[in-house]
Parts: sequence; structure tokens; C-alpha cells
Amino acid sequence: METAESTSVIDPRELRNAFGKFATGVTVVTCRTPDGTPHGATVNAFTAVSLDPPLVQVTLIRGNKASQYLEDAPFAINIMAAEQLDICLNFAGKPMKEPPRWRSDDGIPVLEGNAATLECKPWRIYDGGDHIIVIGEVIAMEINDADPLLFVSGKFRELGGYCDGNPWEASGDALAFGWFEGSTSFKSF
Repeated sequence: METAESTSVIDPRELRNAFGKFATGVTVVTCRTPDGTPHGATVNAFTAVSLDPPLVQVTLIRGNKASQYLEDAPFAINIMAAEQLDICLNFAGKPMKEPPRWRSDDGIPVLEGNAATLECKPWRIYDGGDHIIVIGEVIAMEINDADPLLFVSGKFRELGGYCDGNPWEASGDALAFGWFEGSTSFKSF
């Protein structure tokens, strides 16, 4: 049996390529700088954590300016719509000709035109190696009728057609089977 010391070293580029095979949505995490200026960072490492309490997670590169501003500060997760590629690139370091449009000057800075927006108050921040893991509690949200922007294998994509099947159909974890409701009897497959 191999131990941690005897295993081969993982090539970071190949690991990044493997991670890239997992298609994700694209978000821009927005917050305020210490002087109150809206600031954002494009992030595709986002996930839902909990419905009760309502928690979400983003992972930011350690040293990224946004990661420094999120300590004990409210923030928004702007889930990018397919039409927002220019905004996504802007917050990834390729400035747009025109500045991005913000919903308002009050409160947590939120971009206009998102597929969805989650406004969060800080919950916890964890060490994630060369990243920090930020957990936020959702305090407000907005959902719009817009397709999300996707990212896979280092490229942006748009949503395609649906695949057949329903992921909850005949699943032991399906809400319809009552497993999440504390049931003591379960339907047979």
C-alpha cells in the first residue's frame, strides 16, 4: 500500500485540466473596498451549501483583492447570464470600454442583468491552500429569466439542450420518497 510520502507528485497543470472538465456556471463576487467603492472578481468556484440556514460558498485565490475585502463584510454572488461575457471578462482583468452597470449605489454592490443574484452576510472563512473558502448566509436573492453563462475546459459556453431523464426519478434521495421529511417507511423501487 502506498503512503502519502510515496505517491507521485500531481502536476498542477494536469490537475487544472482535470478540474476544467467539470462544467460550472460563472459568477462575479462583488463587495465594497474599505473606502466604499464597488469591487468584483470573476469566480467559477461557487456551490450551494445548505438550505437551512441558507448558505453558499465561493472560493477565491488567496491574495486576490476581493478575498481581502470579504473578511467580515457583506458580498453578492452575481450569477452571470449568457449575455454578460463582457462583464465577466471585465472582472477577470480585461476592462470593458464602458463601466459595468450597478443596480444601485446603496448596500451590497450588485450588477445589473444577472441570471440570479445572492446577497450574503459573512458566515465563515476557511483556509483552502492557495485559495480561501468563503461561506456566506443568503439574506436576499433575485432570480431572472436568463440563461446562465457556463465555463468548461477553459472556455465560456452557452447552455445547450436538455438531456433525457430526471435526476430525481426513482432516486432514493428524491423528495417524493419522503427521505428528507424524517419518514419511517419508504416506497420500494
